[in-house]
Amino acid sequence: MPEPVDWLADGTPCSPRFGDRYRSENGGLDQARLVFLQGCGLPAAWAGQAQWRILETGFGLGLNFLVTWAAWRADPQRPTLLHFVSAEAWPVDAADLLRAASAHPGLVPLAQELHRQWWGLLPGVHRLCFDAGRVLLTLCVGDARTRLREQDLRVDCVYLDGFDPRCNPEIWDLHTLGAVARCCRRGTRLATWTVARAVRDALAQCGFEVTRVPGVPPKRANLQAVYAPRWEPRAWRQPAPEPAAPGECLVIGGGIAGAATAASLARRGWQVRVLDQASAPAAGASGIPAGVFAPHVSPDDCLLSRLSRSGVRATLQQADWLLRAGLDWSCCGVLEQRSGGLPAHWGDGPGADWSRPAPPAALAEARLPPHAAACWHRQAGWLRPARMVAALLARPGIRWPGDCRVALLQRVEHSAAAEGGAARTAWQALDDQGRVLAEARTVVIAAGAGTPQLLEQLAQRWPLQAVRGQLSWGLHAERAAPLLPFAANGQGHLIPRFPWGDDPDGPHAWLLGSTFERGVDGLPPARAEVREAHAANWARLQALLPQIAPQLAPAFAPHLGASDGGRTGPADQEGAPSAEPAAESWAAVRCTAPDRLPIVGPVDAAALPGLWVCSAMGARGLTLAPLCGELLAARLQGEPLPLEQKLARALGTERMQRLRHAQSPEQPEARIHPCL
Repeated sequence: MPEPVDWLADGTPCSPRFGDRYRSENGGLDQARLVFLQGCGLPAAWAGQAQWRILETGFGLGLNFLVTWAAWRADPQRPTLLHFVSAEAWPVDAADLLRAASAHPGLVPLAQELHRQWWGLLPGVHRLCFDAGRVLLTLCVGDARTRLREQDLRVDCVYLDGFDPRCNPEIWDLHTLGAVARCCRRGTRLATWTVARAVRDALAQCGFEVTRVPGVPPKRANLQAVYAPRWEPRAWRQPAPEPAAPGECLVIGGGIAGAATAASLARRGWQVRVLDQASAPAAGASGIPAGVFAPHVSPDDCLLSRLSRSGVRATLQQADWLLRAGLDWSCCGVLEQRSGGLPAHWGDGPGADWSRPAPPAALAEARLPPHAAACWHRQAGWLRPARMVAALLARPGIRWPGDCRVALLQRVEHSAAAEGGAARTAWQALDDQGRVLAEARTVVIAAGAGTPQLLEQLAQRWPLQAVRGQLSWGLHAERAAPLLPFAANGQGHLIPRFPWGDDPDGPHAWLLGSTFERGVDGLPPARAEVREAHAANWARLQALLPQIAPQLAPAFAPHLGASDGGRTGPADQEGAPSAEPAAESWAAVRCTAPDRLPIVGPVDAAALPGLWVCSAMGARGLTLAPLCGELLAARLQGEPLPLEQKLARALGTERMQRLRHAQSPEQPEARIHPCL
C-alpha cells in the first residue's frame, strides 16, 4: 500500500511513520531552491554540459525534483540530459504528490506529469521519463543504503535529504553516507539542511570536506560539502569501457532494436546513421502487422518478470510520446491464461497496478469459466511495430540511407597527419563488394538474425540462434462483431482487432500466433510449412479461447481439412459465421540467446573498442527494445542505468563466453514450439 500522509489543518503534510513533517515551515520551496539547488551550485554548474547527474537520498513528496526540473526547463544553458536519481523506502500515494504541489502553482503542471507515471512502484528501480526523455527520474524504491550500494553510479551533486536525524537516524548514519560517497566523483558537491554533529562527522569520515553555511529561515545554518578524500577510493566497480562523449555512430539494423538504440543516442546529441539492407525500416521481424507487449509474471518475481516490467514502462513512455492511441497502439490490457500464480505479497499494493487475478468481467468477455486460471495485465496491450520504428527514426540527428547491406566490419587507424595531428581509430562498414558504406568511431550491431554473421567475422562466435515465427492474420468482415475488447495471451496470443490502415473507421484486422521454430531461418516458408503453421495457430486459439475460436473458424477453413491430427478442424465448428476472409500468413526470423534474454553491451571492450551490440530480443522485442536502447546509451555514456544493476549484468555481453561453454549441442529441438 502507498505510504499514508497526514495533512494538518494548515496544509502541512506529515509522516505518521516518522512523526515528522515532509517539508519545512515555509512550505519547502525556499529549502528546495536555496538549500539544495543553489547549495550545489545550480544551475550555473550544469551550464553547457552534455548531462548532469543528481543523487537525492529521500524523494518524499517530490518537491526537490520538481524545483530542479523547473530550473532545468527555465535555463537556456541547461544540459542536454538531466538525471535525477532518488531513493525512497516508502512511496506516497500519487494523489498526495498532487496535493503537495498545489501550494506552488508554478509546479502543478510538472506535478501532473509526475502523477501520470507514479504507479506500480514495487521495490527496485523505476525509470520515469519527462520532456521526451531528456529529464530522467530514476526512482530506487527501498532502503537507501541497500539500493545505492546496488547501483553503479557517478553523480555530480547530492541532495542529502530525509526526515530529522532524531526521527530517522538510519538515513543519516555512517553506512548510508558511505553508500552515498561510493556514488561520488572527486569534486561532487553535496548540500543538506541539517547541521547535526553526527552527520558532519560521518561526512568527513567518508571523504567530504564539510562547510557550515548560513541557513534558510527558520534554520540558522545548513551544510555544504565537496567530495575530496585524502585517499584514493577503492575501485569497487567492474571494469567498464571509458564513457563516450556524443559523436558519430553507426547502427546496423533498421528494426525495433536498432531504431530504439538510434533514438536513445540521438536524444543525447549523437549523430546516428542507421544502415540496413532494406529500402525501408522494419523490413524484418519488426514488420509484423501488430504485436503484444505485456509483463511476464512469476510467483517468485524472477529476473525476467522484473526486467519485463521495466521494459513495459519504457515502451509505454515511447508510445505515449510518439504514436497515436487507438490507431498505432492501445494500452487495452491483456488477459493471460497461466498455471502459475502472482507473487503472494502483491495484493492491493503497487503490484496490482501491473497484474492481478483476472476479474470476472474479463473472464466473461473471453467466455472463460469463472474459475479459469488467468491474470489481467493492466499495463499491456498491442502495438504496430513498424509505426514505432518509423517514429523513432524520424527524430533529429538520425539518418536513414536505406539499401545498405553491411557484409563486413573492419577497424582502421587514421594517421595523425591525416587527422590534423591526432591519430584515431574508427570502424568501417563494408558491403559485399568491399566498398565502404560509412565510418564512425562507435558502431552498434542491432541486426537481429543477421547479428551472428557480423560477429563471427570478428571471431566472436556467440551462441545465438535463429528462430522463425509464423503467425496467422486476416481482415475482419466489414461488419464483424468484435471478438474481444482486449488482447489475450498464453500459449500464443490473439490481437482481436486493430486498424489496418490510417483510418480508424477503415478496415480492421486480427492476428494470431506465433510459432517458435528453432534453428529455422528459411524465408519465405514452403507451402506445407505455412499450412503446418496455420494448423498450429488454430489449435493454439482453440486452447486459448475455446468459445471465441468459432468466430474465426471460416478464416482457417480454406487452409485445413475437417480433421487435423485428431484435433477439431474449422469445418467442424458449429454456429461459426461465414463472412470472415481467409487467414493470411506472415513469417520472419528472430534472434535469441540460450537464456532467452537480450544482449546489450560492448562486444569486447579491450580487443574491439567502440563496437557494441543490442540484439537477441527474441519474441519480446516490443516489450524490451526501448529499454535496451536506453540501457546501451546509458552504459556507453557512463550514465545512471534505467534498471537494477543485477538486471543490467544479466543482459550484458560479458555472459556470452559462459553461455557458449554451457550450450549443449546434443540437445534435441522440436520443429514448432509455442510462442514464449
